[in-house]
Amino acid sequence: MRRPVPSSPPRPWRRGAPAALALAALTLSTAPATALPAGGTGAAGTAGHCARQAQLRVPGAEVQRTACLAELTTAGTVASGHTDPADWAGLTSKDLSVPAGVPGIQIDGYFPDTSTTNTNHGWNHDAQFVLRLPDRWNGGLVVAGTPGNREQYANDRAIADRVLAQGYAYAATDKGNTGLAFHRDGKAPGDAIAEWNDRVTQLARAARTVVAQRYHRPPSRTLATGMSNGGYLVRWQLENHPELYDGGVDWEGTLWRTDGPNLLDFLPRALRAYPVYAAGGEGADAAREELHAAGFPAGSEFLWPYHHKVYWDLTQRIYREELDPGFDGATEAGTPYCTTGAPACDTDYDYATRPEEVRRAVAKIALTGRIGKPLITLHGTLDNLLPIGQDSDVYARMVREAGRGALHRYYRVEGGTHTDSLADAFPDRLRPLAPCHRSAFTALEGWLATGHRPPASGTVALPADQDPVTLANTCSLHTEKTAGTPS
Repeated sequence: MRRPVPSSPPRPWRRGAPAALALAALTLSTAPATALPAGGTGAAGTAGHCARQAQLRVPGAEVQRTACLAELTTAGTVASGHTDPADWAGLTSKDLSVPAGVPGIQIDGYFPDTSTTNTNHGWNHDAQFVLRLPDRWNGGLVVAGTPGNREQYANDRAIADRVLAQGYAYAATDKGNTGLAFHRDGKAPGDAIAEWNDRVTQLARAARTVVAQRYHRPPSRTLATGMSNGGYLVRWQLENHPELYDGGVDWEGTLWRTDGPNLLDFLPRALRAYPVYAAGGEGADAAREELHAAGFPAGSEFLWPYHHKVYWDLTQRIYREELDPGFDGATEAGTPYCTTGAPACDTDYDYATRPEEVRRAVAKIALTGRIGKPLITLHGTLDNLLPIGQDSDVYARMVREAGRGALHRYYRVEGGTHTDSLADAFPDRLRPLAPCHRSAFTALEGWLATGHRPPASGTVALPADQDPVTLANTCSLHTEKTAGTPS
């Protein structure tokens, strides 16, 4: 059922029909899935393993389930059923190391919501979250939103494993709607994405309280991080709620601006040009140049077939449906792979000529660059979903123009692309970004703890003749070329 498009969107959230294409989920056990380690009591109110488990309450949660686990990282949660590997499939390189040895408490639950796209635990309820509280705590809290339209476990291998092994408490949210029909949520265009921001804010506040319950003091530092849509959430949080955080790491965050660039600008250009390029013939060279002009860099041509097949068309249609549902009338999310000239075809979508109401929808989620806490951004130079020249290059300029350049570091990572699993397919041309995220996170810690400034913004060179396992686990942020951002 199509949602109406009122001129002034009301709140709070009202949900539409459930998403028919929600991502795969794994129902979790409601009981502790592993035996307690030797010497651990696990008893509520006692010291040691899973201390005060029974006293933990997530403020505002409608449902919560608490488990005492011998292992909070994916080294144990895959077997115990306290993560969903389908949720993080494809996001990391096969060679990324998986730490272990992190016992503690996991809390799964959800906040009040009326949409039902997230099927995890058999709940069929959105606004789901996961909190993990290690027995050996370093005093910090990491808060994350998910990439794409995935669920709350999507960052488990790329981000949660490492920060939990460092001793951080960790909290993640499904953002309030999931799956390929996320756009059915909300009353008006832009509502579904706007909810993502509110849900991260809600979780950050609740998680800080739970941390204080468990450890008898609030976190000494709260850090936001995430990739893709999760990176967008970091940017938005540091712009709009800097009081909740000490800093953040943005991994290829999505850029939304009312006047562009945004993905509704460059994806239709790719959809028009790529078939001509792929067909060869006399128009192929001009089509290749059009793709370069749209932001897809020279040297990334080997990635275009995959992105045309998997990402460009689908991403354009579902995000356009969220922000401009009137473009294709009663049709929901357009016509897949329609050819130019077809009626209401997303291939011919022209954001610049769309009615002002479309910009009002984008304005609900737009970024400004006015960050209030230190932020480190990293972006792969061969990103072919969110091209670097249309995204993080622009956002870095926005931060400078807002007078917040001293709070920002920006690293353009040579050979990085949007999903690290592609580095497994092209090990001679690509590098995973997960180790660069780990290095950026370490740099942020030093920046906050000692005031030691991270390396100057710039381009992180792709090391020559480095084996894939090393590349999947190490990344130096020392740069060779400036990215135009002051040190």
